[in-house]
Amino acid sequence: MFKIQKLQYKNILNIENLIIPHNKITCIIGESGSGKTTLLRMLNKLISPDKGTIFYNKIPLTEMDSIELRRQVVMLPQSPGIFKGTIKDNLLIGLEFSEKPMVSDEELTKILEIVNLKKALDNVAEKLSGGEKQRLALGRIILMNPDVLLLDEPSSALDEDTELMIIEKLVTYCKERDKTLIMVTHSKKIAHTFGDTLIKIKNGEIVNQEEV
Repeated sequence: MFKIQKLQYKNILNIENLIIPHNKITCIIGESGSGKTTLLRMLNKLISPDKGTIFYNKIPLTEMDSIELRRQVVMLPQSPGIFKGTIKDNLLIGLEFSEKPMVSDEELTKILEIVNLKKALDNVAEKLSGGEKQRLALGRIILMNPDVLLLDEPSSALDEDTELMIIEKLVTYCKERDKTLIMVTHSKKIAHTFGDTLIKIKNGEIVNQEEV
């Protein structure tokens, strides 16, 4: 899926070799400031390395159209944007951006069930709590149906019980549809419970990679 060789970025990342497997749940852990989010952002060309090469399905990212890549590899930042309008508007806007066909309200309701957002589609999105907005944004990228989901602390605004429930549903969704999920998480419990592969970063270097 992803292969990284001799990557350097400022004084933030220095990765000699790294392989992130296809159709697996990969959890990236490490202390704050260790380079986890920077690595995630590089996987869909939001930023580019100073040196080295990142391959996606054996193709260097430098040879891929950025827009096309981001349709296949979608990233959810830790503080995702919420747009004016309803919950329905916010779900559909991802499909508009990626030029994919619209879906029925029934399909949208199924997405809300996956992210455990018990709200009506016509509710105003901006009035949601922080945790609800995070779940709405997660629903938006699930609806886009990418091959790869890049999630940066997707449950940071949730309490522990809700976090476990949401991540479990998300992991089940990805496994049933042969998706690749790459997730930065602050929670070692989440990483060890749901990850197929754990990558630990310290001071911008990979200090451990293990199969669970």
